[in-house]
Amino acid sequence: MISKSRWKLLAMLALVLVVMVWYSISREDKYIELFYFPIPEKKEPCFQGEAERKASKIFGNHSRDQPIFLQLKDYFWVKTPSAYELPYGTKGSEDLLLRVLAITSYSIPESIQSLKCRRCVVVGNGHRLRNSSLGDAINKYDVVIRLNNAPVAGYEGDVGSKTTMRLFYPESAHFDPKVENNPDTLLVLVAFKAMDFHWIETILSDKKRVRKGFWKQPPLIWDVNPKQIRILNPFFMEIAADKLLSLPMQQPRKIKQKPTTGLLAITLALHLCDSVHIAGFGYPDAYNKKQTIHYYEQITLKSMAGSGHNVSQEALAIKRMLEIGAVKNLTYF
Repeated sequence: MISKSRWKLLAMLALVLVVMVWYSISREDKYIELFYFPIPEKKEPCFQGEAERKASKIFGNHSRDQPIFLQLKDYFWVKTPSAYELPYGTKGSEDLLLRVLAITSYSIPESIQSLKCRRCVVVGNGHRLRNSSLGDAINKYDVVIRLNNAPVAGYEGDVGSKTTMRLFYPESAHFDPKVENNPDTLLVLVAFKAMDFHWIETILSDKKRVRKGFWKQPPLIWDVNPKQIRILNPFFMEIAADKLLSLPMQQPRKIKQKPTTGLLAITLALHLCDSVHIAGFGYPDAYNKKQTIHYYEQITLKSMAGSGHNVSQEALAIKRMLEIGAVKNLTYF
């Protein structure tokens, strides 16, 4: 017969085992809850200022008083010159910027401005969007933000067809922007260097094109309406680098680490929107050499070498935003 002491020991071991299994399941459920947000059948309630309040845990005084796009009037009489050069400020690029702002616009469309509560989705370019069937859900958001030259045509079932804003820089500009955007899409220039302002000026004013100073040749002919062009306020690059990645604003020229356009877009959305969801974010594990990183092309993580982006650090930053509920994820992260 088994003694009472052994029964007690077995009972305690069984209890410990039950607790361990429960804890493991609860952690897994919590992980899914934090990093994956399935599409609801009905529209969720939207609370004004919710994203801003939650994001303040990371960004501090995250005020909507900061303009999203640069405007001409702020550069006629500059009382407080920018403290940083591009991409974190406009120091040294003011003359070029003045000429660009004179032929572009800065307004937020009335269709967005008039919304009582803005629901936004930032569509990343990640492999997770392939065969996701998220297209219809993405199209229902008030604001759909896309990145660089990520295609829509042919991928509508997974990524949708609506594009409210597309963040880009010269090297990532699609050669035929009318194919992948809507007629009213705002094309938002993210300037990493002064030459980016020079490029957009020559395109819009039909001046002699710039061919040097880029890591990849940008379009020399770019058929866009100047009134659809916006210049992103470098403030967002600054706080993404400082608050999310702890990067110094002044770095040796040979290093120049900087946030990706994707992380920048999430930072912008948290400033503009009341509800922020993301889709298609996340890179393969470092050991996975063959997994493609985009939903639309066959390049791997190797292509990120020398880009100046720390994808591991960015993943931690996004997970932190997911943990505090500042953003929710439509795809696994």
